Amino acid sequence: MKARLIATQQLTLPERDAMYALLGTHFEGVKREVFDTDLENKNWVIWLADESGILKGFSTLSIYETEFEGEIMTVVYSGDTIMDPSAWSSSVLSRTWIASVDRLRLQYPRGKFYWLLISSGYRTYRFLPTFWQEFYPRYDRPAPPEVKKLMDFLASDRFGNCYSQSTGIVRFPHTHVLRNGLKGIPPERLQDPHINFFNDRNPGHLQGDELVCLTEIQQENLTSAGKRMWFATPSLQAA
Repeated sequence: MKARLIATQQLTLPERDAMYALLGTHFEGVKREVFDTDLENKNWVIWLADESGILKGFSTLSIYETEFEGEIMTVVYSGDTIMDPSAWSSSVLSRTWIASVDRLRLQYPRGKFYWLLISSGYRTYRFLPTFWQEFYPRYDRPAPPEVKKLMDFLASDRFGNCYSQSTGIVRFPHTHVLRNGLKGIPPERLQDPHINFFNDRNPGHLQGDELVCLTEIQQENLTSAGKRMWFATPSLQAA
C-alpha cells in the first residue's frame, strides 16, 4: 500500500472524483456538493492506494489553532475516513495517520495537541483504546469536568447546533450511513467493553449519529501499540 499526505488545495480533480466514488461505494446519502464543501473545510488528506494506484482509503484532516480559557492549543479534527473492506486487515491507515500527524505537528507547534474525533462506527472508536491511554468518553470512568468543558467548547465551535452537549452526539442534516453488509456491530464484538460502551452511548450510530471524542496527542499518552506505530517509519510521500 502506498501512502501520501496531500495538502487539500493540491488535490487534482480526478483524485477528488476517486475520493467521492469510494465514499459513495460504502456510504448511503453521499452528495457531491456536501462532499466538496466538507473537503474545502479540511487542509490535509491522507491518501492510501494499492500498488496499481487505485485508491483504497483516505482520511481528511483539519488542523487549526484555537484558544480556550486563555490557552492556545492545536486541534486535529478528523473528517471523512474510509477504508475499503479489502484493506481492513492492514494497519496502514493507523500507521500513516500517526506518521502524518507527527509530521504536521512541526507546522503547527503551538500549545497542547488534541485529536477531535467524531465516530459513527465502532471500528473508528476502537482506535482510541488501541492507541491512546487517556481518551474520552470511555466506559470505565467519566470525563473530568475540565475535559468535558473542552470537548463541549470544541464541538460547539465546530458543529454549532448539530452538537448536543447533553448526549455528546453530533447529528448532521446530511448523514452518511454505511451500506448494508458494512453497518452494524457483530454481536460477539459487544463483548468488548469499549465497543459495548460505544453502542450504548451512540444508539443512533446506524442512522449516522456521530459520537464526539477527544484525546491529547503526545508520546506519553500512547499505549504500547501506539508507540509501535509512532516509532515505525512508514514510507510517506508529502505533496
